[in-house]
This record gives sequence, C-alpha cells and structure tokens, in this order.
Amino acid sequence: MQIGPLTLSSNLFLSPLAGYTNLPFRLVVREVGGVGLCTTDLVNARSLLEKREKAFKLIETRPADSPLAVQLFGSVAEEMRDAALVVEAHGAVAVDINMGCPVKKVVKIGGGSAMMTELDKTAALVRGMVKAVKIPVTAKMRLGWDDDNLTAPDLARALEDAGVAAIFVHGRTREQGFGGTVNLAGIRKVVQAVKNIPVIGNGDVVTPQAAKMMLAETGCAGVSVGRGAFYDPWIFKRTLHLLQTGELSPEPIFSERVRVMCRHLDLMVEVFGEELGCRMFRKIAPWYAKRFGPCHEFNKQVVQVHSHAQFHEILENYIRWRQQFLDDHGELLPRFQQAPLVASFMREPDSIQRTHIPVPKGPVEVW
Repeated sequence: MQIGPLTLSSNLFLSPLAGYTNLPFRLVVREVGGVGLCTTDLVNARSLLEKREKAFKLIETRPADSPLAVQLFGSVAEEMRDAALVVEAHGAVAVDINMGCPVKKVVKIGGGSAMMTELDKTAALVRGMVKAVKIPVTAKMRLGWDDDNLTAPDLARALEDAGVAAIFVHGRTREQGFGGTVNLAGIRKVVQAVKNIPVIGNGDVVTPQAAKMMLAETGCAGVSVGRGAFYDPWIFKRTLHLLQTGELSPEPIFSERVRVMCRHLDLMVEVFGEELGCRMFRKIAPWYAKRFGPCHEFNKQVVQVHSHAQFHEILENYIRWRQQFLDDHGELLPRFQQAPLVASFMREPDSIQRTHIPVPKGPVEVW
C-alpha cells in the first residue's frame, strides 16, 4: 500500500476513536498484527500550538508505534499549517485532517464535517498544509452533511488538486451519525471521483468478510477500522489472512483473549500510571469480555478496578467462576457459546446491514 512516498505493509488502517485509540491500544493492535497504519485520536490544532499537555499526550508515541499518522482538527488555516509542522517534527509519517467528525463541539468551530460544506475554503487550508510539510497529508471525510448534500466526490476532487495523498471516507453522512447503513455506492463514487490517489473505505467493518466486501464493492484501495478493532483487535490479522489466502482463520481462543487484555492493561498502567490507567481500563475490559461467554460476574467487578493487583484478582476469580459453563474439554457448553460475529449483507449490493456494535462511551461518543 502506497500513500505518496510512504510504503505500508498492508492496506488495513486503524481509524481514530476518540478516547480509545491511544498509545496502549495502538501498541496492542500492532503486536497482534496485520495493521498497516495507525492514526491517533483527533487532536485540536490550537491545543498543540499552545503546548497543552493533553494534546501532547494524545500524540505520545514510541518506536514500536510506527508508522503513525496524527489526526488534526481545526478550521483556521494558519493553525492547521503550523500544527502540521509540529506533528512532522514529532516523528509522524503522515498528518490526517478530520473532515468527518459529526460532534457539535468540533463542528461549531468549523472543523470536522463542517469542512465538507465549504469546498474552496477547505481546499485552501489543505494547500497550506501540503506546502508546509514533507510528510503526506491525508483527509478523513463523510459522504456529506446530509442526504441532500453528498459533497464527498466534489470535495475529493478538490483535495486531490490541493495535494492530499489519500482520502479516507466513512460511508455515512454527518446527519446519520452512526445510524442506518453504510452506503457502499457513496464510497464508490468517491473512488471514481479521484484520478491518482488512493481512497480508503470506512464504516461498519466488523469482520474480515465485511472488509473484503467493502474492497470488492467500492473499488477502494484499503479499509479503515474503528469500533470493529476495539471489539476485536485481531480483525486486522484475520482480514489480512483472508485477503492473502482466501481462507478465514479461526477466532482467538479464550486464553489468547485474556493474554491480550492483560497486555493492554499493562500498557495502560505503563503509559498513564496505575491509578489513572486502571480507571481508564474500566471501560475497556468489558469490550474484551463481550467474547468471553457468560461475563456478568467479571463486568460488575472490573468496572470498579483501581489497581493492577485487584484486576488480576478479579480475573482469577472470574476464570474459576466461568468453569461451571465449560465441558470436559474446557470449551464453553453449546448453550453458552456466542455465535461468531458475522456481518449480514442486505440484498442490495450497495449496502451493508449493520451488525450491532455500540458506540463506545467517551469524550466524543458519536465519533
């Protein structure tokens, strides 16, 4: 996969997920394997220029967290240009512009989805960033503001002329948020609108099969995964295997899920400190537990965890409690097994019926 001068190991991308795609989670995803490029949480350009600690924590990285793109949001051309220079100096291999976030606090300042309504102004802002930095500049957008304003193809053409190296497009409008279905035909129109740059599709990719179908139905060059990766950090590895071999690899076993969950907590404590890291992990552990089978005993305890030692005590107690649901071979009894997550496709080839994965609670709940 090529984005400008940048060569990536796969055409699979981790999307920004505010409050979740921080350094520990990016490291977990990279260790599991399959991802080509990870992107940070969206970062306020002005906050970076004001050297605010929170903004720099969002772009915190280390050698194992590479290649890394930083996503910026803002609407003031000079601030976005200067913030791009900060990002480049910080070691990012690309800078992504958020043109898709539907959240009011982003849109009201002219950022996120609001940038799709003023094509000339947005194109001028992008030109300034492209001229300022040597690393590729990319853009993340939605199909438009609403169904009556599907501006993504026109904006994609304008951005290509302005010098962006790639476009990420979520197959919904700003008005939709995460409701309804992903419009694959809309993504395909964006693919057809550009001449030479890659378009990466995004939205409702919760299984390897869904990723493969998005590639086939839209002609996009790659797939970006957000909530699907948080639900299943193995999605990149399994998707890459499916694309390379045509075979669907089995889902990870319980012990592997536990191992990766514990690794995630270790990294949270390492990066954020024990108290804050454990507190933040209260909203993360239940996502891993969604694939454990019966997990209510685990969830009701882990949402109160405040130390590393307490977490492992909760986990050990849960593993003992869970044994009552296992057969003689250590497998979940059939009535407690969860059916494999499979995205079901509607008859219309241009839409994917949404397999329900909730929007994670956090600072930007609808991103």
